[in-house]
Amino acid sequence: MSKFGELVDLNIPVLLDFYTEWNDASKAMHPVLRDVAAALGDKAKVIKIDVDKNAQLAEALRVKALPTLMIYKNGEMKWRQSGEQDANTIIGLIKEYI
Repeated sequence: MSKFGELVDLNIPVLLDFYTEWNDASKAMHPVLRDVAAALGDKAKVIKIDVDKNAQLAEALRVKALPTLMIYKNGEMKWRQSGEQDANTIIGLIKEYI
């Protein structure tokens, strides 16, 4: 859990993607998130978190649906949404916090 604090306590936006390999909607987000990361470069960070391997963190953040996306900046959650999103929507949201 202490590493989580280090991950999200950056002065650039950090997009977290909570996913599992067996969830179709989660898998559908993989190419979308690659596009988001490529479009934003070093202005933001995209981190994928496998819920099966990080169950304690997912439970602490009350992740119930997959995929669940969160944007953090300076350690504070700025946005959260469950379900699939398109790249342009995500990029637009992240740009609000750059």
